[in-house]
Amino acid sequence: MASNFKVLIHRNGDNLHLKLIGDFDTTSASQLIEILTRLGRNSSRIFIHTATLSEIHPFGARMFREDLASRMTDPDPLVFTGDGAAALAPS
Repeated sequence: MASNFKVLIHRNGDNLHLKLIGDFDTTSASQLIEILTRLGRNSSRIFIHTATLSEIHPFGARMFREDLASRMTDPDPLVFTGDGAAALAPS
């Protein structure tokens, strides 16, 4: 479990910004999915900023993409930014 993982949450109008900080593993993936489920419904766009992630564990990234694909009917509102964007964004 990545004990140093944090998500800073900011709203800008009906846009939701999630800044990911620390190491991204399976626990982090579950936390991010829970935040998206809870807060993402009322958002036009959801920006997931990955520039401040220290490490992305492959299994955590895969779990996140698979869980996201099974839960989201429209991934279009998601915008991934930063160096970790390719690892976390659905294909």
